[in-house]
Amino acid sequence: MTSSPAPQTYTGGCHCGAVRYEVTTDLAQLMECNCSICSKVGHVLTFVPTDKFTLLAGENATTDYQFNKMNIHHLFCKTCGVRSYGTGVGPDGAEMRAINVRCLDGVDLSDRAIMKIDGKSF
Repeated sequence: MTSSPAPQTYTGGCHCGAVRYEVTTDLAQLMECNCSICSKVGHVLTFVPTDKFTLLAGENATTDYQFNKMNIHHLFCKTCGVRSYGTGVGPDGAEMRAINVRCLDGVDLSDRAIMKIDGKSF
């Protein structure tokens, strides 16, 4: 039986530093979606419940973009344009945060398994 990695607290944010957050996650499930927006911006995502996410800076530094079913708030920094996290509701109806793992400080994705998601079909 394989055990999941222990959750850790990471910091992350946008390129210019206006948006900063902390998130606690095990990074066990990383996803790369081929939908129209994720493929263009190069997201690698993990999802966490809202109680595992703390916005440290940038509450007023983001702009919201929604499309299609309007389920996810694709937030991006007004200054540098980086999409470091988003908000939405998961399939179970619970609020969640979508974390762009590429925006977490010190996380190396080169040795991590990344699940491909067919978001074009949703």
